[in-house]
Amino acid sequence: MRYERCRALFGEDHEKLARTKVLLLGVGGVGGFCLDCLFRTGITDITIVDYDTFDETNQNRQIGSEAVGAVKVRRLAELYPTVTPIEAKVDAAWVENFDFSPYDIVLDAIDDIRAKIALAHKVWPKLVSATGGARKIDPTKIEIDSIWKTHGDPFARKIRYELKKSGFKGDYTALFSPEEPKTATKGSFVAVTGAFGLAMCSAAVRKILENSD
Repeated sequence: MRYERCRALFGEDHEKLARTKVLLLGVGGVGGFCLDCLFRTGITDITIVDYDTFDETNQNRQIGSEAVGAVKVRRLAELYPTVTPIEAKVDAAWVENFDFSPYDIVLDAIDDIRAKIALAHKVWPKLVSATGGARKIDPTKIEIDSIWKTHGDPFARKIRYELKKSGFKGDYTALFSPEEPKTATKGSFVAVTGAFGLAMCSAAVRKILENSD
């Protein structure tokens, strides 16, 4: 009964979702909501990777952040019992050495540009990547498109530049918002960061179903 309404929507395709192995990198303001969405949809074989702990300043936008001081992946593994936590910093060296082959899809909710570029080179056929959701207030501005078609987002522009500079010739799905930043400081609003996470979940579900026969 738990996934009855999801099955009503996806039909037999729901079984494809249930069999999928997901790797989610970063479980902050974007990744935490993506995790919740995946789990509630019936995708429960999820490995999450992050090195950070919850801070009081996370409480405006991050699921699980009431547990101040807790390691994020460990706390979320308590809230989502089928999740496999890996406590690690996702940087370029980690990407280079990690075995991505067991996973059907890789979801990138990290901020490190060098790691994002390394991910693109290593796993782009199964990659969905988020750009920046900070300093914005309108979730309806979020778009999902090819990384090469992103626009109006300085972070996405920097990623495109670095991809070209590194000789990357592939393509992958990216989430971005061309909304003008509302502040020069590190402001954030859960309506946008959370919506990024939900949109990432939606993009992942569609990619899974498109790639399944």
